[in-house]
Amino acid sequence: MPDRLYLSLWIHGFDESNMLGHFERMLRTFPFSRLRPGIATLRIYAIEDAEPPLLEQVFTPGTEAEAVLSAAREFQNADCLYIVDGWWELWQFERDWKLAPAAVSLCCFGPLFENEVGDHLRIELGNEEHFLPQAEVAQSARAMQSNLKGLLRLARELEAALPVEERRLWSESGENLAERLDSALEDDCRA
Repeated sequence: MPDRLYLSLWIHGFDESNMLGHFERMLRTFPFSRLRPGIATLRIYAIEDAEPPLLEQVFTPGTEAEAVLSAAREFQNADCLYIVDGWWELWQFERDWKLAPAAVSLCCFGPLFENEVGDHLRIELGNEEHFLPQAEVAQSARAMQSNLKGLLRLARELEAALPVEERRLWSESGENLAERLDSALEDDCRA
């Protein structure tokens, strides 16, 4: 089972009064899919995400950030986690390479909501396999390079839109993605 890949952001001056404003800028900057547009769901958890959500709202296709943030503001609290689920476009292989919607989750952690990393904003980018070349699949290196370029462009755009103090790209396993990329590219070159 492939690991999930995450982009974590720590924001300068992040607190309860501005957290949803930062989350809004992240949502407006994020390149949601044009093939499957808008935001699909909003989930809000209090204290910890092991509990049932305070709110779970499904949105119609094409829903923009403003409607989602209006619902989130009703539950604005320093001990809440806000998760928006949607889609973005990545090159994926299903008998052939195609640009297709891939699930993504964007998170805002209230300053009193404990999480394992301690980040303020996080994007769950999907499976690592969308970003690592696969030696057994033809043209994989080129498709993954395009996906990685999109990820790097997103990171730059978020840094321009937000007062980012620190960012970190990481996976569930904790393995170094750069080393895994190097290894995968070496394998691809040998094949």
